[in-house]
Amino acid sequence: MNLLASMRYLVALSEHRHFGRAAEACHITQPALSNAVRALEEEFKVVIVQRGRAYAGLTPEGERVLATAHRMLREHRVLEQELGSPANRPRGPLRMAAVPTTVPVLARFATLLQIQHSSIVPEVRVMSSRDMETGLENLSLDLALGYTGRMNTQGAQLSAWPQYTEHYFLLRRAARPHPDQLQIGPKMRWKDAAKLPLALMFRDRHNRAIIEAAFAAAGVAVKPALETNSVLVLAVSVLEGGICSVLPGALVGAVRGYRELEALPLTEPDVSTPIGFMSQGSVRPSRAMEAALVLAQDQAWLRHAAHSVLLSA
Repeated sequence: MNLLASMRYLVALSEHRHFGRAAEACHITQPALSNAVRALEEEFKVVIVQRGRAYAGLTPEGERVLATAHRMLREHRVLEQELGSPANRPRGPLRMAAVPTTVPVLARFATLLQIQHSSIVPEVRVMSSRDMETGLENLSLDLALGYTGRMNTQGAQLSAWPQYTEHYFLLRRAARPHPDQLQIGPKMRWKDAAKLPLALMFRDRHNRAIIEAAFAAAGVAVKPALETNSVLVLAVSVLEGGICSVLPGALVGAVRGYRELEALPLTEPDVSTPIGFMSQGSVRPSRAMEAALVLAQDQAWLRHAAHSVLLSA
């Protein structure tokens, strides 16, 4: 049995929650994946996977094996990078994630990192805050961009690198297109925004919790006209007209090229949310990770990030 390969298959199974899809992701047959998992069970003399007519999750013992699998695979990646590249040329994959509202900033960061270090291959995912924090904790992620204010409440041992502060806007279709790009309109109170038909993220997203807390502080409740887990859906819904949305400055900045839109800063209350990179604080970083952290703290990058969310400043 190839222990490392079997651990990789177990991680894929936990991610895809389906034997067939996990096998396809690993480029092997389903029987081969099943046999590898059974070999792990024989090796450790425990039941790892709850089996029924379909995949039903991992047993408690399986979760412990999975945690070890994540650590082994991460250490293998770090060792590969150390042995396969000089200190001044980091290489290999770097697994990063962003919550939906920070995707434009992470996309710019990943692109700039790859330009500076052509041998680094950024892998960018979009996740909920909870899934992202779980990924950092179990080492399936190297770096994540999200709400650093959650760190102390979730119990994970994470380190943070502040990037910018998120503010919020009412995004709507303008009465008539502007000459060149999206324009900033007058300030609007949260309680007035609550009267409009709004497209918002699902309730399980931290962004939605922030928005609902702001409405509550303004003394109103909001019933959205549309709910989604996609920021693209939010933007397209507003472009179609007849519906508005509440978006942070990073997303407003991403649609600033649309002359048909306008953004109104939301006030009373004034809401600001710190955004930063986070990583697992108890493990040694790979060389690719070290390069990413250098960039995350570079003043030129921080100015660039601030410019990309200038509308929220």
